[in-house]
Amino acid sequence: MTSGASGTGGTETSGSGDIARTLELLWDTGRRPSRGPKPTLTLDRIVEAAVGVADAEGLEGLSMRRVAAELGTGAMSLYRYVPGKAELLDLMLDRVQRPRDDPPGFEEGDWRSALEARGRETLALYRRHPWLLQVNQSRQVLGPSTLDSLEQVLARIRPMGLSDPELLSAIIMLDGYVVGAARSQLYQQEAERRTGLTDAEFWQAQIPALEKAMASGRYPVMASLSEDTFGPDFDHFEFGLQRLLDGLDVLVARRARQ
Repeated sequence: MTSGASGTGGTETSGSGDIARTLELLWDTGRRPSRGPKPTLTLDRIVEAAVGVADAEGLEGLSMRRVAAELGTGAMSLYRYVPGKAELLDLMLDRVQRPRDDPPGFEEGDWRSALEARGRETLALYRRHPWLLQVNQSRQVLGPSTLDSLEQVLARIRPMGLSDPELLSAIIMLDGYVVGAARSQLYQQEAERRTGLTDAEFWQAQIPALEKAMASGRYPVMASLSEDTFGPDFDHFEFGLQRLLDGLDVLVARRARQ
């Protein structure tokens, strides 16, 4: 439950198709034909191809026609399996959130290690599929992969001793932090791709003006900062992740005392 070069422009909205039909496809509850030739395509192949197109070209490159071309067939053949792009997008969202059986660190230690592992895994998910940031997932159609992922983490953090709404809120808070970090990283990559300037080159171009500003006496605190303050070696994501978990640690300890 979350929330090649990919643009950061237009936003798609999950759950905007035929919800009943999407649920049938997600949970494989629709009726299947008992006779006739074996179909040349499968829903699984279609969804995998759609994810591949979105990974390479962003959601702006995703269409039923484009997916059909990837599969070497006509667009009309896809409509035998999925009603349209909106429903296909919901199937894609569920597919990419399929949980790993053994995410690093997830089976070790306590609730903190589980949330820590989920944070890193979610960031990796957005790096693999940056088009996820183009989707408004406030109304996600819940499929098996999404629920499996949620069940996996809830089972590990239940011993925190928080109320059920608080457990869910802890996951939402963590995912929100990760999405923000992933979006910042994507924007940085997008800026480099569009301008042709690396991040280092961009900031290097500003050094003369910044040195004058620091020497003016107008920014004494900033002028006193160490040279590595804005350097690339500090892991801001990991620092924020650990501080978020520290805050939950305080709450868990307080509840234990109560």
